[in-house]
This record gives sequence, structure tokens and C-alpha cells, in this order.
Amino acid sequence: MTERTDPRPVAETGAPNPDAHTSGVPRTANERPKHGPQRGMGHGPMQGLGSAEKAVSFVPSAKRLLGMMRPERNLIIVVIVISALATLGNAIGPAILAQGTDLIFAGATGGGIDFAALATVIWQALGVYVIAGVVLWFASFLINDIVQRTVYRMREMVATKLNRLPITYFDGQPRGELLSRVTNDIDNIAQSLQQTLAQMLNNIFTVIGVLALMFWLSPPLALVVLISVPLTVLVTAQVMKRSQKRFADMWRATGQVNSEVEEAFTGHSLVKVFGRQREVAARFAERNNEMFDASFRAQFISGIVMPAVFFIGNLSYVLIAVIGGVWVAAGTMTLGAVQAFIQYSRMFTQPITQLASMTNLLQSGVASAERVFEVMDAPEQSADGTESLPVPLQGRVDFDHVSFSYDPEKPLITDLSLIAEPGATVAIVGPTGAGKTTLVNLLMRFYEVDAGRITIDGVNIADVPRPELRANIGMVLQDAWLFGGTIRDNIAYGRPTATEAEILAAAEATYVDRFVHSLPDGYDTVIDDEGSNVSAGEKQLITIARAFLSDPAILILDEATSSVDTRTELLVQQAMQALRGGRTSFVIAHRLSTIRDADTILVMENGAIVEQGSHEALLAARGAYARLYRSQFAGGLDDDEDEAA
Repeated sequence: MTERTDPRPVAETGAPNPDAHTSGVPRTANERPKHGPQRGMGHGPMQGLGSAEKAVSFVPSAKRLLGMMRPERNLIIVVIVISALATLGNAIGPAILAQGTDLIFAGATGGGIDFAALATVIWQALGVYVIAGVVLWFASFLINDIVQRTVYRMREMVATKLNRLPITYFDGQPRGELLSRVTNDIDNIAQSLQQTLAQMLNNIFTVIGVLALMFWLSPPLALVVLISVPLTVLVTAQVMKRSQKRFADMWRATGQVNSEVEEAFTGHSLVKVFGRQREVAARFAERNNEMFDASFRAQFISGIVMPAVFFIGNLSYVLIAVIGGVWVAAGTMTLGAVQAFIQYSRMFTQPITQLASMTNLLQSGVASAERVFEVMDAPEQSADGTESLPVPLQGRVDFDHVSFSYDPEKPLITDLSLIAEPGATVAIVGPTGAGKTTLVNLLMRFYEVDAGRITIDGVNIADVPRPELRANIGMVLQDAWLFGGTIRDNIAYGRPTATEAEILAAAEATYVDRFVHSLPDGYDTVIDDEGSNVSAGEKQLITIARAFLSDPAILILDEATSSVDTRTELLVQQAMQALRGGRTSFVIAHRLSTIRDADTILVMENGAIVEQGSHEALLAARGAYARLYRSQFAGGLDDDEDEAA
């Protein structure tokens, strides 16, 4: 029954950092356990990791993907109509050219060729083909618009869904894998739809139109052509059946490669510090080989379709040529009709071959769609309540018989009760894994309690909308997080409506102003998304300024000065003391010297409060707090105990 070593809430936004960890070298996806609680990654279930391993449920996922286009149904109807018209024009072309062939054949065996009539036939055929080509281009333009609108909506839906997912979902997801689903898979869906929809509509109408004209010209020869259809369907179905799982494996391997790259480059400094470049390169090579093998198998198996269907089409072509030649010789069919029929047989087998060749694109796109749908179908966090916190908020926090566990089989916090009075500073100390950070995570509703309730000014926080709750709580974490942007933007993230004067005042109060002027662009210095161009202590000061600017009623400080030097820590402690004034504050600290002035100190062990009181009273009790204090200040404890006595 231990708390997570790194429970990973993210700075004031309340989002977790699922890939942060405490080890010296970044872990990869294959090093993460797939079942059970994961220290350093949260205790939520590994949702989504195993789900991509099954073969694609092709038909249901394909129907759902096409259903995403429902808002564009009017445009789709237009595309279907004009595609049918274009296909009709292409299908009529050989029939018109057949008349020209008959004119030439009759002229060669009679009194001469009627070139005027032949020219009319040629111009008619040319006009039909030009109009059909323009109409098809317009259909492709509309399809591109439909696909891009659909993918745009899908991205919006996924982004909205991610904001509604609970923290436990991100605890169980490698960040690179999730990014792959949101970026690579959606891009692959767009590419697959773009390359298949236009051809598919054109090919389907071509097959229908050409088949009708073949039966009009010669029903017996049309039946010969139809023999190839069941053979083609059988071959295609068997290949698709075997390639479905391969495409799912291919995109799962893609996600693992992305996860490997993301972790390795995010932690590249640690990789170099510990000299693990070879191991990281070896792991990447292993993942890359897995992706190569999966991609090769998927493309190889699906690639069998086209040559097999092409072979079947050639057999049909040979039969038509032989039978048609015999009938021309017997005088039962004109040469022009046979020529048109041969053209139609090509026009009939070509779209079938193209449809078969598109199976790899279709399967790849549907495999990606299923991975995206898994994110969209993930269980969402519980609905927000409708109650509001009192205004103004006093800040009385009451943990009433609270129980919580990351794993139902391993209770962490059991029947915990405590009250923080308005304006009081409550320090929480204890060994690593005691449940300190979990306690404040429950207050922020990063996780929901299993039993009991937490109230603020008498209002159950479970009944309060999360944005309203978190708007009244400021949080500064040990793991400081900055966003890509200027230092000014990062400070203003705590309150976007703040004026320039308020931002500068917050920076001065938290001593950010002391180092900003040494930077090339001052407050306009752009920080990358990893914050690598400022020191760890400077990053932490910026996050403290962010919380200062938000002016919360309740303040949570989770080892907020762990990365600053001793002199700066003293200055920040003064700023924190001013910041805590009039606010209910929860301070998680390992350095006990920073919480001497707390109104109440809670000592936690194994998810329970084992001691509480003031600094002097707890020293005098010679219990758990005294042991912790002795471990940090050996030699000075006796004097303090004498003073306490």
C-alpha cells in the first residue's frame, strides 16, 4: 500500500504528464507492465494498448467511418449523380466508336469509306470523353472537400474527447502512442479516403454501366465475362481476411516507434548522462524492425490481390477474343460489336482490378480509424455537477472519511478525515509513497474518491463543475511545466485577463524579475515546450509566479521550491508566506525546515494520518515526525526538543 512515486499531475492546468518518471533513463513501451498498477505512471488501467492488437473489425469500423461523412450527405449525393453521368459518358464512348469501326469495315469491302460520317462519329466520341473527364475532375474536387471536412470534424471530436477523459486514461497511455493515434492515424484516414472514394464511385458505376451495355450487345459474351466476378471476389476476400490483422499490427508498431522516439528525445540529456545511447539505439532498431516486418507483411499480402485479379481478367479477355472472332467469321456478329465488346471487357475488368488493388489502402485506413475510435469510445470522466462554490470563498476544506485506491485490491487511503480551517496552512509530510500528493490530487479532482467526501465551505466538490473548482485552487508542483511561448505568456497562463502591471507585480513578488533581465529578450524571451533554455530553478519560479497571479482561494504547494538554490529558497519562502496570507494552503514538503511555521503539520504513513499538530508539539511527542526531523537534522534535534519541552 504505497503511493505512486510520481503521481504526475501537471502544473496548474490539471493535466497529467503520463511519461514523466523518476528513473535515470527514459523507459520505453516494452518496459512498461501491461497489467496492474504502474509506479511512476499512475495506477489506471492500460486502456488502449492491447486493443490495437486484435484484427480490424473491418465492416463495422468501415460503416462507422463512412457514417462520419453524414453531415456532407448533400455533397455526396451531388458527387454520386455527376459520377454516374461521367461513367455513362465513358461507357457510351466505345459504342460510338463501334459505329466508326463498322463504317471503315463497310467502306473497305464496299464502295469506299464515308469520311464525313466517320468524322461525325469521332467528334461525338471526343466530345463525350471530354465532358466525362471534366465532370470526373469536378467530382474529385468535391470528394476532396468532403474528406477534408470529415477529417477536420474527426480531429475536433478527438481533441474534445481528450479533454473529457479522466487522468487514469493518460496514466495508462504512452504519450507517443496517443500522439500517433491523434496525428498519424488521422492523416492516414484522410489519405486512404482521398485515394479510394473517387475511384471507388467511378469504378462501381463503370462496372454497372459496362455490364448493362455488354448484355445489350451480346448476352452470351456478357455471361462469359461474369464468370470472372465470383473468382475475383473469392480471391479478394481471402487476401483481405489474411491482411486485416497485419495492418492492425503495422499501425500498432508505428505507435510504438513514435513512443520510443518521443521518450528518447524528451529524455535525451539523461540518456547521454548515463551513457545509454547504444541501448536506446538498440531499442529503436528493435521497434523499427518490428514496424518494418509488420509493414512488409501487410503490404505483401494485400499486394497479391492485384496480380491475381489481373490474371483472371486476362483469361476472360482471351475467351471473349476467341469466341467473338468465331462469331464474326460465322457472320453472327459484326466486327465493330466485337471490338466494342473487347473494350467493354477491359473496362469491366479494370475497375474490378482497381477495386481489388485498393484493399490495402482501405484496410490501412480502417485500421487507423479503429484506433481513433478506441480513443473516442474510451470511458469519460464522471459528469460535472451543477452546484456552485460560495462567493466569496472562505476556504474551509473538510476531508470526511475519505477512502481511495489506484488498484481496488490495494487500498491506499482508508477512512481519512481532516479539516483545514480558512486561512490555515496545512503541511503534509511523510516518507515517499505515503499518499501525500494523492491527497491533494483528490482535492483537485484529478481522481475521484472511492468513499467519503471532500467539501469546501460545506459544498461537496463532487457536485461542483471541475473548471469552477480548479479556478479557485492554485497549484505549484515539484515537476514544473512550461509551455512553448514567452515568459510573459507562461506567467499569464494563470490568469489570461491579467494586465501587464499585474504580471510584472507577480514576477517581482516571486523573484522572477531578478533573472529575467539577464535574458536577451527579457519577458519576451521565448521558451521552448521543454523549457530547456531556462534552468530548473527558474522554471519553478515562473510556475510560482503563475500561481501567484491566479490569486486562488486555496493554494497547493507540492515541493514548490525543490529546484531552487538555498538563497533563492529563502526569498521564495517569503513570497510564499505572503501568497499564503488569507488563503487555505496545503504544503507538501520533504525539507521540514520549510514548514516550521505551518498551523498544522500532518504526518502520513501508508495513506493514513499518524500524527498531527504544530512543529513544537510533534517534536515533543517523539513520534514519526521526530524521526523524520532527526533524519534531516541529526545533532540539532536535542536542542529543539529541549526548546519544545
